[in-house]
Amino acid sequence: MVGILARAQKRAPIRIHAVGGLSTHLHFLVSVDDAEQLADFMEYANGNIAREALRLVKHRGWSGKLWERRYSAIPVSDEKPAQVKRLRYLLSHGAKENLVASPRQWPGLHCIDALMNGTGMEGIWYDRTAEYEADCRGKNIVDSRAFVAEYSLEFEPLPCWRHLPAEEYRQRIAEMVHDIEVETARRIFLTGKVPPGPEAIRRQDPLEQALRPKKSPAPFCHAISKEVRRQLREAYRPFVEAYRQAAAALRAGNRNARFPEGCFPPALPFIRDDHLPSSRDGPSFLPG
Repeated sequence: MVGILARAQKRAPIRIHAVGGLSTHLHFLVSVDDAEQLADFMEYANGNIAREALRLVKHRGWSGKLWERRYSAIPVSDEKPAQVKRLRYLLSHGAKENLVASPRQWPGLHCIDALMNGTGMEGIWYDRTAEYEADCRGKNIVDSRAFVAEYSLEFEPLPCWRHLPAEEYRQRIAEMVHDIEVETARRIFLTGKVPPGPEAIRRQDPLEQALRPKKSPAPFCHAISKEVRRQLREAYRPFVEAYRQAAAALRAGNRNARFPEGCFPPALPFIRDDHLPSSRDGPSFLPG
């Protein structure tokens, strides 16, 4: 997964501040230039993660889609407390669910050590296209490492902490992780619920479904003050209205409908060929 994300970052160079993964979903905290850059990154990352994951479970009879739905992109305000709160939330993965005593023990995808050490995360990319082309040419390549490339997933500081020296930024990450560990230990002491730990997690069947999956609506945005949330909604409302008007004009046949900047116009309407027979004329067999 790290190799896939790192390759996606090379193709669509978004600025990643943190990343973490649980058994059912991934979380990213990122900055992007525009919505298209984010869409390109997520399309490449999610598509390749799904293909690699399904290769591992095809013997179990799994087929179809891996992801239940499209990714959800939730804006984070420019407020410093909002950005720090989102980072802390992501870093606490594994511990806040009471699965491990420290987020550093989480056996899955987690950026916590990379952020504390100020390094990237190393991963590999397996070039399935090159493997397929070699197979089509009849080349019997025994060593699969011929199709492997190494990539590094790079991280950037939070925008609100970008001015900090690298050492001070790492220190703040370490302090945040320490606070998470203290909070987790206090909760374990008060509740008596001891987390199963990384070894017990590894022994679980990765294809089992959660007994009580979390179902809650995603917030419109992550902000601290009500005023910032109000301003974001007021800015978004005319954007949506302009988009809907342009979409209605496009459906009506106006190919020059003007959409607001920073959006994805819907697909053009289907163009029917009046020279082809319709289904009411009976079945038709056309070459193609």
